Amino acid sequence: MQSHSNAAMRDNTQASDVMRILVADDHEMILDIARMYLAQQPDMDVSTASDLNAAVELFQNQGPFDVVVLDYNMPGMDGIEGLRRMIELVGDRPVALITGNPTTSLMNQALDEGAAGIISKSLPIKSLANSIRFIHSGETYIPLHLIKDHTKHDAPQSGPLSAREMTVLGFLGEGRKNKEIAVSLGLSEGTVKMHVMSICKKLEASNDTRPVVTPKIAETS
Repeated sequence: MQSHSNAAMRDNTQASDVMRILVADDHEMILDIARMYLAQQPDMDVSTASDLNAAVELFQNQGPFDVVVLDYNMPGMDGIEGLRRMIELVGDRPVALITGNPTTSLMNQALDEGAAGIISKSLPIKSLANSIRFIHSGETYIPLHLIKDHTKHDAPQSGPLSAREMTVLGFLGEGRKNKEIAVSLGLSEGTVKMHVMSICKKLEASNDTRPVVTPKIAETS
């Protein structure tokens, strides 16, 4: 197990403002990035592990951590099972996956299991830090290209929303939750979340509909 903590460097930052982050990856380069860049951020205290078992042990002995980032393909993960194991351990703390090949299928599986997002290893270093901040704020982080790929599956009809998005919007207007919509449409909850995000994005450009629809979307997010 490898670990690193930069708590001693926080003299000028309130302890309550510092995120404790656990990054687990079997690629030394990723861990080096965590040590050399993330650990230098004034709002981040970073610990690292090289496999899932080491990450679990670190969380049990030195946790809790505010955000956990797991490499999807590292030893011990066994696909999505490792994500499920860590989510069960951390409780309500956010857990995200990091991978060199983020796909829509993996995104849907991860979101359905309760992941706080999926991070691409191709992100610039600064964006990696910002994605972790975004997750820490309680949001779900999804790479932009996955959102675009997902949107392409439903070409818009006469209006800005596709037929599927209009159906989801109708359920949202009835006050239904994402999980209920997923069951009704035979979709994964991750796919429904993607539709909701696309709806929000498209309706932001329409001042006539945004005041009516946005509050309902927010309530079911």
